[in-house]
Amino acid sequence: MCQPENTVDQQRPPDVVLLSADRRTRAPLRAQLIEDGFEVIGTETWQTLRTHLRPGAKPGMAIVDLQGLPNPIEVLDGLRVLMTPGRVLVLTALGTVPPDEIAQAGFKVLRRPASIEEVVAAARSALAPATEHRPESE
Repeated sequence: MCQPENTVDQQRPPDVVLLSADRRTRAPLRAQLIEDGFEVIGTETWQTLRTHLRPGAKPGMAIVDLQGLPNPIEVLDGLRVLMTPGRVLVLTALGTVPPDEIAQAGFKVLRRPASIEEVVAAARSALAPATEHRPESE
């Protein structure tokens, strides 16, 4: 089983969970989010990410990179049930789910090509209101 990259206090949920099948994308993005003060769990599998979406202990947001991700429709369908779609940032990838379809589901969309700085800025913007008060029941 894949072990998530974890720097988070186990007693409180992370600010961000990051799903990216490509370590070359996931590692620098996770590092920059941590550098910017976010608690982040990074993983390469949907199965591992789901374990961090428990009721009462959900992260402030999820970032999902569709590039190389197996079964992206299954992942987005699951996220729609497990998290408020507005708390999910999806990085698009050619040949996966069309960006318009992602947006219609209520997810935040960031189209490729996107820099790490753009992803971090989108996360910062999405978490700004949630940082003040994150509902535990979501």
